[in-house]
Amino acid sequence: MDRPGALDVHKEQVTACVRVPGEDGRSRRQEVREFKTTVRGLLGMADWLRAYGVTVVAMEATGVYWRPVWAVLEGDFELMLVKTT
Repeated sequence: MDRPGALDVHKEQVTACVRVPGEDGRSRRQEVREFKTTVRGLLGMADWLRAYGVTVVAMEATGVYWRPVWAVLEGDFELMLVKTT
């Protein structure tokens, strides 16, 4: 995974993180941004992930809040649902 994305999904917002190769090609650079869980917010997040070249996205499963996020991202990214305890 050269450019993974990770999502922490909550009722009203999603915290998204991407890790991409640094300028020197050896280190990693991390970018974090928050998005609202509205359709507009989730579509903006998908565009933001695409802009970084993300292909694989892991998201935390909290209640049912991950479902609309999955629906928006499905088809454009390889998705992983992770349950934390």
